[in-house]
Amino acid sequence: MTQPYLCPTCKSNRMRFTIIEQTPHYVRLNPQTGEVVTEVAQEQLDAFHQPYKGDSFLVQCGICGTTESEERFVKMAQHMQNQK
Repeated sequence: MTQPYLCPTCKSNRMRFTIIEQTPHYVRLNPQTGEVVTEVAQEQLDAFHQPYKGDSFLVQCGICGTTESEERFVKMAQHMQNQK
């Protein structure tokens, strides 16, 4: 988060953003009730439970609400800087 951002949707916001941390919680559910039966640590996942491979955080534009990966906001800022 040390690079400039520019919203790829509204293309005007360079200052107001929300950083959304994504923390995966691995669980096993009761198939009939949907209740959590067990919480599982990532190190204890079995071969049939894939670990989360997504972004550790997302960025949301504070003006229009667009939520994307940080890379989209950084690339848009770089693109607009190169056009000047």
